[in-house]
Amino acid sequence: MKKFMDGDFLLSTETAKTLFHTYAKNQPIIDYHCHIDPKDIAQDRHFDNITQLWLGGDHYKWRLMRSAGVDEKYITGDASDHDKFIKWAEVLGRAIGNPLFHWSHLELQRYFDYHGVLNKNTAEDVWELCNKRLASADMSAKNIIRNSAVEVVCTTDDPADTLEWHKQIAEDTEFDVKVAPAWRPDRALNIEKSDFTEYISKLAGSAQIQINSWDDLKKALTVRMAYFDKMGCRVSDHAPEYIYYSHADDAAISAIFEKRLNEGGLSEEEEKQYKTELLLFLGREYHRLGWVMQLHCGALRNNNTKMFGRIGADTGYDTMNNYFPVSEAAAFLNALDSDEVLPKTILYSLDPTNDQAIDALIGCFQCSDAVGKIQHGAAWWFNDNKTGITDHLVSLGNLGYLAGFVGMLTDSRSFLSYTRHEYFRRILCDHFGRLVENGEFPCDMEILGEIVTDISYRNARDYFGF
Repeated sequence: MKKFMDGDFLLSTETAKTLFHTYAKNQPIIDYHCHIDPKDIAQDRHFDNITQLWLGGDHYKWRLMRSAGVDEKYITGDASDHDKFIKWAEVLGRAIGNPLFHWSHLELQRYFDYHGVLNKNTAEDVWELCNKRLASADMSAKNIIRNSAVEVVCTTDDPADTLEWHKQIAEDTEFDVKVAPAWRPDRALNIEKSDFTEYISKLAGSAQIQINSWDDLKKALTVRMAYFDKMGCRVSDHAPEYIYYSHADDAAISAIFEKRLNEGGLSEEEEKQYKTELLLFLGREYHRLGWVMQLHCGALRNNNTKMFGRIGADTGYDTMNNYFPVSEAAAFLNALDSDEVLPKTILYSLDPTNDQAIDALIGCFQCSDAVGKIQHGAAWWFNDNKTGITDHLVSLGNLGYLAGFVGMLTDSRSFLSYTRHEYFRRILCDHFGRLVENGEFPCDMEILGEIVTDISYRNARDYFGF
């Protein structure tokens, strides 16, 4: 029997152990997609207790607690931080098979030097241990990032954001981690939303341009992209239901946009045409700026309308959608590529059954512009577990160039989530180790070490240009 989560956790072969401990373990981290609040970094936030750090805003944990029958009072309600933690510990101790069990214990090991098990029997002791540790100066937001060997953090930011906190972070000469904004223009894209016209007014104020037409909208977005670029942005991010393609000329899009500004209703086809043309416009701009375009597809959001009305979005009531029309995604990429303005692009689907379709699709648009110019993004959200990560690696290896993969991201709101990079690297090394020891790849540590180092760190560094 193997020891519980020891130094060789998830490493089932000697080759895997060598690859992880020699090549992967100590590589720096480029966290190119997360949801950390830059204000917390700028103000070097200190957390009063482990609940604030661990459970505040973490809908992964909230979903698990609800599944275990925990009352909402102990999740997003008015229970004390202590009582919320105790409930979480009770649930975690029984969470066999769930990646949260591994993530949480990796975080306890790396940040709190606790190598036991958190459950109902140890909850009080762990509560005290973690809170005592959090009182130390090296557990502030900036120090957690710095001590996690992070080189770059890309937050998620709306085009109308002031980026004031990024400016403040950049002015701190003692903090040498690059914290860059990532452009997330979903609110400008989602023309069907009830607050669309309100948002356009906000965007107009931010860009200092009156937005009364389609051309005005493009000018305003261009102004804001220039500001983001000046502030170090090198990556965009979108969360469409899928990758749309329904071409319409400028006159048609102008009419659609103006009708919506005048509170007119739109057909589904008009909405799709607007979204297609706006994404194409943005893709051209990303190419001009040298930015990477990320497309996170397949989330079906806010399914529990009762709870959405009570506690809002991003609270654990989303699921995966199984709609990913490859023909439209191909037409979208082809439209940009035909005009030679296709930017580096990362495609994600929340539905893992799309892995092979994406890996086949990206091969249609690879070229000498970059190693892996079109990427199949890391196993994400519901898929960032041992099975999902392994299946992603297998599919990309079968159909593409796995050695050019840009690796893992946290996609998290937690400052302790950098251990997900370790989790990924362990699974990566174990996958390679099995291939080697099964005679499917030579035991050439020079080549293997290069590939592991590249996927863990260097590919992302070079791809994003940080």
